[in-house]
Amino acid sequence: MSVTHRLTAPAPGWTAATDVVVVGSGVAGLTVALNVRKAGLRAMVVTKAVLDEGSTRWAQGGIAAALGEGDTPEQHLDDTLVAGAGLCDEEAVRTLVTEGPDAVRRLIATGALFDRGEDGEILLTREGGHHRRRIAHAGGDATGAEISRALVAAVRTDPGIELIEHALVLDLLTDTEGHAAGLTLHVMGEGQRDGVGAVRARAVVLATGGMGQVFSATTNPAVSTGDGVALALRAGAAVTDLEFVQFHPTPLWVGPDAEGQLPLISEAVRGEGAHLVDADGVRFMVGQHELAELAPRDIVAKAITRRMQEQGADHMFLDGRHFGAEMWEHRFPTILATCRAHGIDPVTAPIPIAPAAHYASGGVRTDPRGRTSVPGLYACGEVACTGVHGANRLASNSLLEGLVFAERIAADLAGRHAAGELPERTVDVAAARAARPVPLPPSEARAEIQRLMSRGAGVLRSAASMAGAAAGLALIAEQAHSHVAEEKPADPRVETWEAANLLLVATALVAAAAQREETRGCHWREDFPERDDAHWRRHLITTLAASGDPVSTPEEQ
Repeated sequence: MSVTHRLTAPAPGWTAATDVVVVGSGVAGLTVALNVRKAGLRAMVVTKAVLDEGSTRWAQGGIAAALGEGDTPEQHLDDTLVAGAGLCDEEAVRTLVTEGPDAVRRLIATGALFDRGEDGEILLTREGGHHRRRIAHAGGDATGAEISRALVAAVRTDPGIELIEHALVLDLLTDTEGHAAGLTLHVMGEGQRDGVGAVRARAVVLATGGMGQVFSATTNPAVSTGDGVALALRAGAAVTDLEFVQFHPTPLWVGPDAEGQLPLISEAVRGEGAHLVDADGVRFMVGQHELAELAPRDIVAKAITRRMQEQGADHMFLDGRHFGAEMWEHRFPTILATCRAHGIDPVTAPIPIAPAAHYASGGVRTDPRGRTSVPGLYACGEVACTGVHGANRLASNSLLEGLVFAERIAADLAGRHAAGELPERTVDVAAARAARPVPLPPSEARAEIQRLMSRGAGVLRSAASMAGAAAGLALIAEQAHSHVAEEKPADPRVETWEAANLLLVATALVAAAAQREETRGCHWREDFPERDDAHWRRHLITTLAASGDPVSTPEEQ
């Protein structure tokens, strides 16, 4: 299968080569790179900013695994399936929970330092949807930062791993058989590798993280613009479950007009006993779910949103005053500092919170080995849809999923290499030239895309709201096409490429969400408030038509 669409970009001005090129430097990408090296393969890690700037470092709560006394993978599986609201792939979940504990132990062997008690055992906490304490954490509330530190240190000391920072991936390259043969990218710097270039490789691994920047308010960093999903769609790969965007219940509310990355108040704060309250101090989650504040995230986010609507408020509160100063300082030092930097002291006052886009449960469709529908193209971490999360990710399963399935991808590549099934690839230049260039929207379209998505496809959705979003997105695309026809196209550069990726991902997400006429997990339809297993206990698979428009097809039941 050859690439059918590509971003409008200059021809590559330089070329590099490796065995496996990994796009992304979070827990998933770095784990792939470190593990393919053990098989004797060269690896190149391409990352959009610097190595530790992705989503992993922002993960506060921790990593979930059945490590505690009395806990079992089967119990972890049960909690994951409940949170996934009927759409988890049970075998994928079983893989996650059974391989997870040893994967965490290998992460510790790599150098990650988790918090431990006086007896030397790893300290475990609870988060939403978990019936047991199984969340391992580091630095109190700095788990992602510690995992990132350990993996970055390991990667930097391996001479067989080449690093390209400040690089935006553009499109996949294939050989004459349609097998991934590398990619094009733009390096934002000076020197030999400046501007658009190409990396030739035997296999390509996407670990680009999420797409939270498609919404105005998100917990995701600025680099999370859906680049991996957009690349995969243009390359002919299938994506699935895009409509299931998890909105975290408790980002810090910093004002009615706040946009971009918002500070996150970890679920672990509720796991340790903080309460959700309204302005009158009423605990509105009590009686709504057996786990109250620790219900799965979709239930808590909906309850907060509903209470805000009922009271005409733009935020609710998280009350942890009963923790006392010592607990805040030792268990949640990062969150305490963040709140105080915004003029809020959680020791003496409740924290204002409001839901914001947090995690994409869907993504590039993969099999248990991380293979996508394009040969030689793999995906892991948030960019992938392994089937683990279903309609709603269970808290702290994300770092574990990135870790476990990254190891599985590396094992698959090592096996293929040993069997002689990973030869050097020659790029099909004719196919690359024949791919249809995608017109670029202007860079200012990014803010308009985000406004359209937050207004029409946020926590609450309806046919009318999504039709409005779809119409606005279509207008942006139409204007980009007309500017090309008038020979006034937007300049190819990072800002316009990111806007094009956001536009494609947003359009695909809205198309899938409009088609799913039910409420399930983190997809909440006001006009279809009930879950409909008879018609919708199945996935929507999205691909690009020849026109470049996303098309979502229900999976056969």
